[in-house]
Amino acid sequence: MMKAFIVEDEPLARDELKYLLKRSRQVDVVGEAEGIEDAMRDISHLKPDLVFLDIELAEGNGLQLAKQLAELDPAPSLIFATAYDEFALQAFELYAFDYLLKPYNENRIRQTLDKLMKQRKNREDGPRTAPPASRTAVEQTGKLAVEIDDRIVLIDRDTILFIGLIEGKTIIKTEENEYKIGDPLIVLERKLDNRSFLRVHRGFIVNVIHISEIQPWFNSTYNLIMSDGSNIPVSRTYVKELKQLIGF
Repeated sequence: MMKAFIVEDEPLARDELKYLLKRSRQVDVVGEAEGIEDAMRDISHLKPDLVFLDIELAEGNGLQLAKQLAELDPAPSLIFATAYDEFALQAFELYAFDYLLKPYNENRIRQTLDKLMKQRKNREDGPRTAPPASRTAVEQTGKLAVEIDDRIVLIDRDTILFIGLIEGKTIIKTEENEYKIGDPLIVLERKLDNRSFLRVHRGFIVNVIHISEIQPWFNSTYNLIMSDGSNIPVSRTYVKELKQLIGF
């Protein structure tokens, strides 16, 4: 059973969500909070699998909390539960797993939980594999097309060291340049072929051909030393995929 945490400053809405989650028999609500400070402290300690997060809180903004949660290891799956649909794009740029609108719909919540359970099972079963026929544009051309300042720049795939979320900006680091772009990591991950690029952290995708060294770290995690000397963290969530791809 998955562990869930609720961040919601309206008691009635919080109680309703807890009731619906209990009825699902898929999650155990291990904690709740009304504001960012208490939520961050308790989530860091309880390490839930998923966090249901409102956006407009009496004590802070849920999007701000989401950025902080993304830095945790392991980072919980984020499910925004809010009355404001205009924040959906920002939420998904922060790697939200799903975006639920109030008033809550029990069937919609169950769909989200089913989808999350399926994702977790697939991750536990092994690394992601792409169907043979679904070659990406990057695989076919050897170049990644990104928009920078109203221009389309083609970056040679093999020169990319890593792609990361650094200080709220998506960065593509190559052997000679560094590009800041507006696309979230999940969009770039879908464009890249999964034979040489691997997600190793909620905020990092690496090109495995540029990994120079793998250093053990605490709590069964690792640090990757890239060919330019950059240090990239590997969270426990992605260790199995890394080991299977690299073979160690």
